[in-house]
Amino acid sequence: MDKTSKLLNLRKEKINELKDGGVQLYPNDFTPTCTVPEVKKVIENETDTLGETGRKFSLAGRMMAVNKMGKSSFVRFQDSGEQMQVYIQKNKVGDDTYALFKKLDIGDFIGVSGPLFQTRTGEWTVLAEEFRLLSKSVRPLPEKFHGIKDPEKRYRQRYLDLIMNEKARDIFTKRSAIVSAMRRFFEDKGFMEVETPMMQPLPGGAEATPFKTWHNALGMELFLRIAPELYLKRLVVGGFEKVFEINRNFRNEGVSTRHNPEFTMVEFYQAYATYEDLMDLTEIMFEEIVRQVTGDSSLEYQGQTIDFSRGWRRIPMVESLSAIGGIDPDILNDTQALLDHAEKNNIHITKKDRHGKVLTKLFDALVEPKLIQPTFITGYPVEVSPLSRKSDTDPELTDRFELFIAGREIANGFSEINDPEDQHNRFLMQVRQRDEGNDEAHIMDTDYVETLEYGMPPTAGEGIGIDRLVMLLTDSPSIREVILFPHMKNNA
Repeated sequence: MDKTSKLLNLRKEKINELKDGGVQLYPNDFTPTCTVPEVKKVIENETDTLGETGRKFSLAGRMMAVNKMGKSSFVRFQDSGEQMQVYIQKNKVGDDTYALFKKLDIGDFIGVSGPLFQTRTGEWTVLAEEFRLLSKSVRPLPEKFHGIKDPEKRYRQRYLDLIMNEKARDIFTKRSAIVSAMRRFFEDKGFMEVETPMMQPLPGGAEATPFKTWHNALGMELFLRIAPELYLKRLVVGGFEKVFEINRNFRNEGVSTRHNPEFTMVEFYQAYATYEDLMDLTEIMFEEIVRQVTGDSSLEYQGQTIDFSRGWRRIPMVESLSAIGGIDPDILNDTQALLDHAEKNNIHITKKDRHGKVLTKLFDALVEPKLIQPTFITGYPVEVSPLSRKSDTDPELTDRFELFIAGREIANGFSEINDPEDQHNRFLMQVRQRDEGNDEAHIMDTDYVETLEYGMPPTAGEGIGIDRLVMLLTDSPSIREVILFPHMKNNA
């Protein structure tokens, strides 16, 4: 029998002993009057109200450390992510309560009431006048010194990670602050928050493989959405000219440090705006959020300083392939020469790929990893931009950008197609690509084309990956660190 099993058996024996003694293990009649963080604010600002004859507090939390002595003991408990100490004396709480306390374990939830006093080391401590067991834990917590070293166990048992790992709690506290800051930003700019369907009759808005499900009552196949784009643009047609949605997308793709099949994005659309307007807006938003969360306009990410101050680099994709990717500019219009270059550099590209797709795949391999500082890449080919407006100066390119930071894509935005005939033809192009074997190409959506036939104003839209943004702002190397419950393969 291993150590964990032995400890579990001892816990269960103790629980049975407490039950036989009439101890209520899971009462629900203790109400704390404040949290540990609130008490610490009182200590900081109202010290004159404290002392053994001063203000009294009722607190609750999980026991994290115990120093049991004869007739008095110290307990450190955790509440709202912060810890505090309580001093319990036999002559203060009574023989029965003290005897119960000595049978408790680290991990149990307790309630304490009493004034505060300072120990010899100056630490403010609760002097327990009341001490209650609120919830008995059955399983022992990991040892504090060793913690949870196995990353996979941390992800599978996130609750333990949050109990034992202050850094993990901090990441998700910051995540909440980032999403709140983003929501306030859009609301302050006059955008309306909306919700669109998670289950859709046609997957659309991006090139990706969807998850399929079946609705029994309707007798029809539905798809978990890969993007909310086409529904949000329907709202623009309907007269909501500035909308945003923060919610989940689902893509049936691989799992990696950058990908989770279920992920969070914000998508927003603004009538009478261009993709250049959204680049300006994105710079303002990111700098504001970074300042709110970190207190500065720059931060350290995996040993690199990222500067979010406005004035980000903007460079066309084709230009970046030579200026950053090292490709001879003389061959950028020669598909075969680009395929040969790819082969020499061990970049897999099929000969079926059109010229724009070849350029994009070369960009992904040779340029994207080098884009550390915030950089907008513009001028994406039509072949890889089925929903983006064509450029007025070059019909082979679109009014589109992608934002890259720390070598990864963070956002994608463009001026929208509002010409229904153009959109219909783009869908046909995607249908041909599906016929040629591209299973992620867009499906023909005649209902959306009909929507555009009622008239959509000039509009620009953008999607931002919130998980990847949180990775940047919390210095997290893997997307699993910033998703509370990432998807994992079942244990064998």
